[in-house]
Amino acid sequence: MERESPAFDPHTPNVARLYDYFLGGKDHFPADRAAAAKILAVAPELRAAVRANRAFLKRAVRFLAGSGITQFLDIGTGLPAQDNVHEVAGKVAPGARVVYVDRDPVVLVHARALLAGRAGTTAAYGDLRKPYEILKNPDVMEAIDFDRPVGVLLTAIVHYLGDSDRPQEIVASLRDAVAPGSHLVMSHATSDARAEAVDTVTEVYEGTDAPLTLRSRERIAELFEGFGLVDPGLVWLPEWRPDQADTIDFADGPESSLILCGVGRKV
Repeated sequence: MERESPAFDPHTPNVARLYDYFLGGKDHFPADRAAAAKILAVAPELRAAVRANRAFLKRAVRFLAGSGITQFLDIGTGLPAQDNVHEVAGKVAPGARVVYVDRDPVVLVHARALLAGRAGTTAAYGDLRKPYEILKNPDVMEAIDFDRPVGVLLTAIVHYLGDSDRPQEIVASLRDAVAPGSHLVMSHATSDARAEAVDTVTEVYEGTDAPLTLRSRERIAELFEGFGLVDPGLVWLPEWRPDQADTIDFADGPESSLILCGVGRKV
């Protein structure tokens, strides 16, 4: 299943390493830092936005685990960071099972090293553009019982799908594969925020391994088709069930987080 995994290239900016850089991690190279500097020059709030996205993921996982979800499929997981999904879910639902899916070989190496010997967690190769291959991956099928509700996590990943990838069909394929009661957790960068920076940011990402496609609120909402949005609906990152413990201040308002997010439940 990993035959199409892209080759490691330290000279081309990599979105997983950029994300790691914005989070304050150490797994990045000069090409990544140079790209990050160009982005931060026009959208300095992005560093806080990435932290807010991570905080949203943790709150959403706690919400799902508290709602009875005990298995999670995290697609486009990125490099391991503090408070990973299995750690957050396990505190609420001991024994929760988590499958991390990514197509980046470096991400998979790090994830497998982190998870070695840890029951209930798996790292599997998969490309979101090929959802059926993810769903049929033996590692995924062994860990996830699709006859029971699943938490599908698509945080800060769908905006790396171009329109030609048909993202709505991809999300629909995942929706159709999971049982009623399953939840979709999604965050997506939007063109509705910081319009003056959109061209520069998207131009920088054109030079990475995964160009960025920003979408309007309306188009992001369409991706939740077939899922009923739970309160408070599709909102800016800091607005989704805020928790004082992970509050990230955006002086210019929540829209400065640049990313819309929501959690939907399949009925």
